[in-house]
Amino acid sequence: MPQEVNVVINYDLPSNRETYLHRIGRSGRFGRTGIALSFVTKEEVQALRDIEQFYATSIPELPINLM
Repeated sequence: MPQEVNVVINYDLPSNRETYLHRIGRSGRFGRTGIALSFVTKEEVQALRDIEQFYATSIPELPINLM
C-alpha cells in the first residue's frame, strides 16, 4: 500500500517551480485529495505569483482570522 500524505507544509518556497509541484503533489497521489500550505515571506510573493502563472492556477491566501 502506498504511503498516504494528506498535508504538505512548505516552510519555504523551493528554488524552482518543478520542485514546488513535486512537493505539493505528494498530498494528492493516486487520485486522493490533499492540502498544501506554503508560508511565504514578502520577498517570496513574486516567486509564488510566477508559479501561479506558469501552472495557470490560483493559489489562495488564507485569511488572517480563520475563526
